[in-house]
Amino acid sequence: MQAVVIDEFGEPKDVLTAQQVPTPEPGAGEVRVAMSLSPIHNHDLAIIRGVYGYRPPLPAIPGTEAVGVVDAIGDGVDRVRVGQRVAVAGTRAAWADFFVARADQVVPMPDSVPDETAAQLLAMPLSALMLLDDLRVQPGQWIVANAANGAVGRLLNLFAKERGVRMLSLVRGSSSVQALEELGYGPVLDTESVGWLKQAAESTGGEPIVRAVDQVSGPAAGDLMALLSPRGELISFGALSGQPLVIDTGAVIFKQAVVKGFWGQQRSSEIDRADYLRLITELVGLAAEGTLRLEVQDEFPLDQAAQAAVTSETPGRNGKVVLHAGAR
Repeated sequence: MQAVVIDEFGEPKDVLTAQQVPTPEPGAGEVRVAMSLSPIHNHDLAIIRGVYGYRPPLPAIPGTEAVGVVDAIGDGVDRVRVGQRVAVAGTRAAWADFFVARADQVVPMPDSVPDETAAQLLAMPLSALMLLDDLRVQPGQWIVANAANGAVGRLLNLFAKERGVRMLSLVRGSSSVQALEELGYGPVLDTESVGWLKQAAESTGGEPIVRAVDQVSGPAAGDLMALLSPRGELISFGALSGQPLVIDTGAVIFKQAVVKGFWGQQRSSEIDRADYLRLITELVGLAAEGTLRLEVQDEFPLDQAAQAAVTSETPGRNGKVVLHAGAR
């Protein structure tokens, strides 16, 4: 079979190659999936560069999420069948014609969920939904998030709206404000505009903002802390600025605020099975009814993975870059 392989860590454009490798066989409790689409995530590229939380032994096949069709099953597998269309996240070696996953990882996909959505339904959307779950906010309460025009911000907006949670979105630039408002999300504020912090406080009508999600880090985290109500929580979800958190110590002390981090992969490994099924059911339901649609901007065959990786990091994308196996 054909697969994308790295023989050394480095820049994806330099180290990603398509090679012929043996087709894997599923072991006990495993299934083999014929891959249809597999997205290129930021963490995939970090793994390829050797800068993520773990380094796979080399040579390695990247890819951690995909949609495809079950092609073979191992001993003891009874919850999925050959020919069933499934999505899977948190797997490995997905950038190949076939890959093996644990049977308890794969999620059957209804026909009403297109491949483009199914291929990216279980990684970032599940992390965003778990994050919202962990915020422990009630309908009618306010949360705030920066970089809200990105994938996580849009998902948080959608999920918060579905649950009746009110969300203040912070973005940079008037075009980003317009993009979110056109999706029906609001209030949205441009952090490059004069007096936006005062506007933020006014936008909730004086009601407290009980949780803040920081994806930028640096001084932006301090702005969120300024908006946070007493005994609120600030959750660090990313560091788009590449800077450490800059937070006023007095605000933390006198507000008795909590600052903590969220790592979706670790959270996924710890989640209770019942909670996992509840969140997956919510996600698949939203996708099946068309409320949740995830866009794909470009598709590339496996032998163009290096070019696909470059495209995935090109600014201005409105959807994921994905790899596909075979002809499409």
